Amino acid sequence: MSRLRRAAAVLCLMGLTVGVGAVAAPGSADATTPAVKISFVRYDSPGPDTGTNASLNSEYVVIKNTTTTARSLTGWTLRDRTGYTYRFPTFTLRAGATVAVRTGKGTATATNRYYNHSWYIWNNTGDTAYLRNSAGTLVHSCAWTSVGVGYRYC
Repeated sequence: MSRLRRAAAVLCLMGLTVGVGAVAAPGSADATTPAVKISFVRYDSPGPDTGTNASLNSEYVVIKNTTTTARSLTGWTLRDRTGYTYRFPTFTLRAGATVAVRTGKGTATATNRYYNHSWYIWNNTGDTAYLRNSAGTLVHSCAWTSVGVGYRYC
């Protein structure tokens, strides 16, 4: 692996995207895209923050498997800057699939997981979502610094 590609891989793990002119193999993520990443954060639930379960579940983070191979997320964590942490139980994310981790309560499925919190996790005025693997290594992160439109693509 060239120094440039190695540096891009390290920056990618830090949540930064860098183009290095690499061409990805068919069906695989390119050198700057993590195999599993945060693809979207709805940090400001639409409407007033009433604290209802419906409102809480409208605040969520979408995690995407960018590869053509199923990936185990067992023991992985999603957390905010404050330390609110969701830990994946035994869970496999299918190839190319997404899973939303919602703030409120609900029944876990292949496409939705729940923090089971009774108040909002993600700060509207700025926060960072951190995705770490089971070894605790940062895989991807997504940050915002103002309310803006209430969501962010990562």
